[in-house]
Amino acid sequence: VRRPTLAAMASKACRIRWMMPRTRVERKARHSRVFSGTQDGTGDVLKTLQMRGLVETTTGDEALQLHCKEKRVRVYCGFDPTADSLHLGNLLGIVVLSWFQRYGHEPVALMGGATGRVGDPSGKSMERPLLDEEELESNIESIGNALNRIMGREVKLVNNLDWFGDMGFLEFLRKVGRYARIGTMTAKDSVKSRINSEQGMSFAEFSYQLLQGYDFVHLMKNEDVTVQIGGSDQWGNITAGTDLIRKMLRREGAHGLTFPLLVGSDGKKYGCLLA
Repeated sequence: VRRPTLAAMASKACRIRWMMPRTRVERKARHSRVFSGTQDGTGDVLKTLQMRGLVETTTGDEALQLHCKEKRVRVYCGFDPTADSLHLGNLLGIVVLSWFQRYGHEPVALMGGATGRVGDPSGKSMERPLLDEEELESNIESIGNALNRIMGREVKLVNNLDWFGDMGFLEFLRKVGRYARIGTMTAKDSVKSRINSEQGMSFAEFSYQLLQGYDFVHLMKNEDVTVQIGGSDQWGNITAGTDLIRKMLRREGAHGLTFPLLVGSDGKKYGCLLA
């Protein structure tokens, strides 16, 4: 059975429901109008997202609201290359990114070229099967092309294999691992549920939150990204990033936002792999 894809459906939805202009000039003109507060009198993207039920948790409503009103910010969402196309589980991430874009902020889509080689344990009852490198690279290219068709060329695509690819294990432990605390890591919901399960949790999966956390560190340091969004099951990974930023960069101003998961009638989230 072919998995549902989003490229054609979401592209049409972006242009009709979200009123996204087709040309770069039209989009920039609209962003300028919206960011100046002409859309609803405030230019408050967080308020708009809350009104539409697209906010589950934030690292601080007031701080995030003020941050997004003060200036254009760069906000990123991660996409796992587990399939050769976008799927229903990606829908709300694209919707939220598009609302930030509509308010004049700069969307960044992170392709998990490195983290896809490990597999995110969040929301999973067992370790996901690993894909070979050739398949991962093909999936990354396909997903990136789909995001460009949906959101336009203004979305910036990055691949975390670019900074993890040449980083050795000892370098990672010295650079990142020294700031991690086992008590904090095991307290994450995604970890507790798996550790206490029959299948348990591998060290690779346990380390995933540090990989995603360092993504945020790298993007804030090198790309001036200050906001990370993700599904509600990503809260532990997002806060791992904000914590690492405070410790490694000694900076404040990193913000996180989660949105509700898109789930089926059985309560399980939609995605490429539902296990």
